[in-house]
Amino acid sequence: MDIFIKTHFSGGHHLRAYPGNCENPHGHNWKVKVTVRARELDQLGMGIDFKELKKTVNNLLDELDHRDLNQHPAFQDRNPSSEHIAMFIFQSLREPLKGERYALYAVEVRETNSSGVIYYGD
Repeated sequence: MDIFIKTHFSGGHHLRAYPGNCENPHGHNWKVKVTVRARELDQLGMGIDFKELKKTVNNLLDELDHRDLNQHPAFQDRNPSSEHIAMFIFQSLREPLKGERYALYAVEVRETNSSGVIYYGD
């Protein structure tokens, strides 16, 4: 069973060495979907409590919210592209969202309603 939450954060970035407008500083209201896959349910009939999932995800996204993502330690040596942001979120949440019955399955990051990436881990 896949359990997910959708949330968001606002952040600025620029793509170093990009041949176009995205090389200039700009921002997005990034939309994030985090999916946990549960192998079985607990005695209450839940794979993971939405409250726990939201708290864990939002604690991490607070680190990115209203920031220049290029200044974040994770993006000092790589562009804060949607792909790299999804990878960072996944890697950061992999351990906190690992339980006996469930594990992190996917992270989706969208710059707009019509453009985004889904990362399933490595």
